[in-house]
Amino acid sequence: MDDPCATFWAQPPAALYAALAGSETGLTSAAAAEKLELHGPNIVGGAGETSAIRLLLKQFASPLVLILLFGAAISLALREWLDASIILAIVLGSALLSFFQEYRASRAVEALRGRLALMTRTLRDGAETRVPATELVPGDVVLLAAGNLVPADGLVLEASDFLVTEAALTGESLPVEKSPGIVAAATPIAGRTNAVFTGSSVRSGTARVLIAVTGDHTAYGAIAATLGVAEPETEFASGIRRFGLMLLRVMIVIVIAVLAVNQLLGRSFAESLLFAVALAVGLSPELLPAIVSVTLAAGARHLAKGGVIVRRLDAIENLGSMDVLCTDKTGTLTEGTILLHDAVDPEGRPDPAVKLAAFINASFETGIANPLDEAIVAMGTAGKLSTGALTKVAEIPYDFSRRCLSIVVEEAGARRMVTKGACAEMLANCTRVRIGGKDLPFDAAHRATVDALFRAQGEAGFRTLAIAERVVDAAPRYSREDERDMTFIGLLLFADPPKPEAAATIRDLAALQISIKVISGDNRHVTAHVARAVGLDPAKMLTGEQIAAISDDALPRAASRTILFAEIEPQQKERLIRALQKAGHAVGYMGDGINDAPALHAADVGISVDQAVDVARESADIVLLRRDLDILRQGVIDGRRTFANTLKYISITTSANFGNMVSMALVTPFLPFLPLLPKQILLNNFLSDLPSMAISSDRVDEERLATPQRWDVREVQRFMIAFGLISSCFDGLTFALLLVVFHADAATFQTLWFVVSVLTELTVVLVLRTHRLAWRSRPSTLLLCSTAAVVAAVITLPFLGELSRAFSFVPVDAAELGAGVLVVLGYVLVTELAKAWWFRRPAKPRRVRRRRRV
Repeated sequence: MDDPCATFWAQPPAALYAALAGSETGLTSAAAAEKLELHGPNIVGGAGETSAIRLLLKQFASPLVLILLFGAAISLALREWLDASIILAIVLGSALLSFFQEYRASRAVEALRGRLALMTRTLRDGAETRVPATELVPGDVVLLAAGNLVPADGLVLEASDFLVTEAALTGESLPVEKSPGIVAAATPIAGRTNAVFTGSSVRSGTARVLIAVTGDHTAYGAIAATLGVAEPETEFASGIRRFGLMLLRVMIVIVIAVLAVNQLLGRSFAESLLFAVALAVGLSPELLPAIVSVTLAAGARHLAKGGVIVRRLDAIENLGSMDVLCTDKTGTLTEGTILLHDAVDPEGRPDPAVKLAAFINASFETGIANPLDEAIVAMGTAGKLSTGALTKVAEIPYDFSRRCLSIVVEEAGARRMVTKGACAEMLANCTRVRIGGKDLPFDAAHRATVDALFRAQGEAGFRTLAIAERVVDAAPRYSREDERDMTFIGLLLFADPPKPEAAATIRDLAALQISIKVISGDNRHVTAHVARAVGLDPAKMLTGEQIAAISDDALPRAASRTILFAEIEPQQKERLIRALQKAGHAVGYMGDGINDAPALHAADVGISVDQAVDVARESADIVLLRRDLDILRQGVIDGRRTFANTLKYISITTSANFGNMVSMALVTPFLPFLPLLPKQILLNNFLSDLPSMAISSDRVDEERLATPQRWDVREVQRFMIAFGLISSCFDGLTFALLLVVFHADAATFQTLWFVVSVLTELTVVLVLRTHRLAWRSRPSTLLLCSTAAVVAAVITLPFLGELSRAFSFVPVDAAELGAGVLVVLGYVLVTELAKAWWFRRPAKPRRVRRRRRV
């Protein structure tokens, strides 16, 4: 018999209850536990779990490792057992080191993400409870409301103005209304109006849903398994990818050139190939994936201590790049503790009837939990207000087009609708006004009085909501069409004072070259009042109406000059983010509401708070445990520190490796032997990389934290060439000393140059890690100690008997070693001088790359 759950949208609820062993009151905890064991966690594609085996195999899938394995295969084919063993040992050592670091980093990040687990309201044991979405099973009954993400595929049992956004599944951006019913089994997803699916989000309304399938069995899971789920590429990830392509091009040139030269010199093809492959690998920072993971994970752990949870590691780099932060004012610039200051009639006089109407509306409301309703209920409770004999008949939930919410109540057989919402929309639906207990026509004079009151209260800093009501006839169902011909009865005035520290925080962000732009749906008067209180210029303002009249081509310039955006429609937020990006800014967006998700998704770094609605929090890259700009400021500093340390490794290691590889490629035609054996090149690269594992702990100079940092592959390439060629010049000096002064044989040449080469790579890290004079910027203890340990190991390596001979090294005398040390000291001095010039020169302008959303 066919499984009814496979076409659950075509089944009546009773049939699904029977098939799933469920009921209207949900599952018992014991039954849910059994089903979880049977079906597994509600996760698509095993997301969020890192397999140790998969991560270990990933280390060997690296192109650099494959090149090494190719070299080992050639050595084995030529019966060069020792060379093959050394290459394989280096491969295994690098892979294991990288694996352990990445595995530790991934576990740490997963633990942080676990703090943000998506929770779902579910009926268990006959009562509503909150369970992690990953623990949902077929047969669960879940309760959904505006702002929720749909956690699994299910059948709609009850719904009230339930609109769902299914763009991730159908490509349709407009919300779709869902309601109970049955549709044909062959109906496509877009037509299944009685079902909801993973990957969608609730735009408005409420619903009760019977979960039919979970995890990979959902429609979204099937799509992900077929197409793969592409993560959006951050600017940092794009930079790493382009950097890798640049290195690949350089490696190809080196391999071909060295092979050609060695063949012209009549050398063995196999030996030449091994040497060329070793050169190519020597140019590459093979520990880059591990070092990037470790550095980002260390940054994520440090951020978490300050109350900033990173959901996407690459976002740390974007946080360091951010130069514009767009945010709402509530909770960031203001206290976020909203209080109902007063309830006034249309002429501005306190009116208990308005207060009671607001209390009735807020007490019976069951949709979006929000601080305004909480403030109304708190006021009513403190004032001993009561809904008395009233019973709730219906609710028309809030949505962002109407911007209001209605409750229909009944008493003694009489019904009335009580509505509260944004003033402009509410007043448009009112035809009468209540003044002095009398309902009068809402004529132009009365409207002018209300408009003046609305403006005056806004300029005083009060956020306002309008209250209206009307008598309604008995009906089986009420809808937004019933919100008409209403009587305006008064305004609710809410106080949310500016934070005392907000002005100082804005100045601190400005010192970090981050400008604040306020994007608010509130009216222009309230927005200007708050801006003025925290030190922002209220004159630099655009309203939603003005923005709508500006073309896409003109908006980037206008948005860059503007500080305040007031009366903004939800769809305009994303447009503003895109415009600022088009103007060349790295944009952060901070939001916590349903309508913030598109802007969070579009921003270079989306920032939300732990208390945000599901769809906003899951759209964000970074989640704050407190809605506080100051912890975000600290997060920016940590992001810049992480970015700087990652870039240190890439720039310094590639420049040193590039210089050594160029030196070897140039000197090879003039020597009767190879300047370094392939195994020596590989050991050189491995040892010089080891201290870099400590780069994540390194200190970063304050002046580097003061400005946004951006990926620039061309700048890295110029740095690599400039400082690599300085290294090559001193390599040439070393060659001259060895050949002309010491008349070194092949083994002595290779040994001493190996020592000098590794020492230059290690010491240059300490020089180029800072823009200051090296001795005026202390490295971290771990970096300093690990560098010193490897320096000692390299100097003693030629004298270690069997180990030395395994790598074809020979002891060198004191004069030769002393000359090598002098070369290293000269190299450090010249590099210090070159560094001073390099970082003083004006930076070349570059085109800003945006994060690509897939």
